[in-house]
Amino acid sequence: MLGLDFTVMASSFEEREQVDPTATPAEQVMAAARGKAEEVFRLTARAPETADGLVIGADTIVVLEGGILGKPTDQAEAGRMLRALSGRWHQVFTGLALLHRDKAITAYEMTRVHFRPLNDREIDAYLRTGEPMDKAGAYGIQGLGAIFVDRIEGCFYNVMGLPVPRFALLLKEYGITLPEVKTLVRTGD
Repeated sequence: MLGLDFTVMASSFEEREQVDPTATPAEQVMAAARGKAEEVFRLTARAPETADGLVIGADTIVVLEGGILGKPTDQAEAGRMLRALSGRWHQVFTGLALLHRDKAITAYEMTRVHFRPLNDREIDAYLRTGEPMDKAGAYGIQGLGAIFVDRIEGCFYNVMGLPVPRFALLLKEYGITLPEVKTLVRTGD
């Protein structure tokens, strides 16, 4: 969408095991994004073709009344998350980390999202699609989960997992002004 040439490299960084659970949601997502980016940065720094690349790490969580809803471990947990979100506001936090050999930046974005009231039939039907299983909060606004969202305050792209306007501003810190094409290395989420 942004015209950037990039490579996706999955990180084995375990955000929920290596991030302080007593930190604020913003601190947690920034630490997880940084951990992912640092791991990939160490790998890319060894290869001549990627040694000068900019590494982007991201992590997204859903927060409901102070509790963090990560990716569900099974359908039962996904159903509980969706029932908890039904008819309520929640927050989506995405942390970003941009690393280059000369500079490192971390930031975050927060968006408020409201779900319309959901019934068991539509929750069960959504669960059968499989879509909730790899999404923080058990829904994807970029997919079928969009039918549950009736209001949003803040960045839509943040709810998808990459706050594009914030990302573009951070790229300026590296001298990259969009729509300019650069090669990037991005960690998987």
